[in-house]
Amino acid sequence: MAVILATSRSFGSGDRDLTAELAAAGHTVLRGPSSHEIDELREALGQADAWVAGTGPVTAEHLDASPGLKVVARYGVGTEAVDVAAARERGIVVTNTPGANSDAVADHTVALILTALRSITAGDRGVRSGDWSVIRGRQLGSQRVGLVGFGRIGRGVAQRLSGFGSSVIAHDPFLSDEDCAAASVSSATLETIGQQSDIVSLHAPGGQTVVDAAWLAALQHPIVLVNTARPDLVDEDALAAAMRDGRVRAFAADTLHGDTAGSASPLLADDLADRVTVTPHFGAQTVEAVDGMGSIAVDNALAVLDGRVPPNPVR
Repeated sequence: MAVILATSRSFGSGDRDLTAELAAAGHTVLRGPSSHEIDELREALGQADAWVAGTGPVTAEHLDASPGLKVVARYGVGTEAVDVAAARERGIVVTNTPGANSDAVADHTVALILTALRSITAGDRGVRSGDWSVIRGRQLGSQRVGLVGFGRIGRGVAQRLSGFGSSVIAHDPFLSDEDCAAASVSSATLETIGQQSDIVSLHAPGGQTVVDAAWLAALQHPIVLVNTARPDLVDEDALAAAMRDGRVRAFAADTLHGDTAGSASPLLADDLADRVTVTPHFGAQTVEAVDGMGSIAVDNALAVLDGRVPPNPVR
């Protein structure tokens, strides 16, 4: 029987008690912090056969502290925090959970779009202070929405927007004409997305900056910007400046640079409070998504431990 280290905050907290299920099957489950602080994990890593890893970094140092580790089963889709090359060198398999939280994040994206478009945050703040002044917004169906990234989440957002009647354009280097036709969207360049959209929603992988000073300077009319992907897609200083000079009407996001340390973000300045809405990185946190990510991560880990090819290897 295996020792499985779980460091995701929400592992086993949905409708399925995965910790109890694994224990009933004879496995030992150890819990650790999602930040993956090496000193706090070293003892557990020394015992682990499998690691269901949270959002923290998985480095060569972590792997060197894990002599019996056979698999890092990433709890979620992103693997940029995992040193995949170092894992490969040590014969450790890395897996992820593609699609498990796509519907949850797509739902949350539309919620943030509507929040920004209808000034819901500002309206709530006003009422709580006794101000019932009307803030006039726009209907989502009248807006052109540009999606930067058209993977599972981007496609899910486009599907949901079709119910509102929005016009949708998308930019993705892997987007084919067939993909566009099937999803009823138009393909666009990154520059065109900014110039022709009323709302821009980010769904690209991290490791790049999409919204920078040059992109913002090329905007031809004020936009609403939404980010439920990665914080490094946005130059926060440039965006704050663009909001102050009117190039960006509103910003809604599920992440900021540093996340819990993001209180220093220029986007959280008091003068932008009515036009900026930030949620604490919980776009994927639905009961259904938690169960999906957990069960897929466990299936991947157990497959490797059994000597089988896992369903979702990261190559």
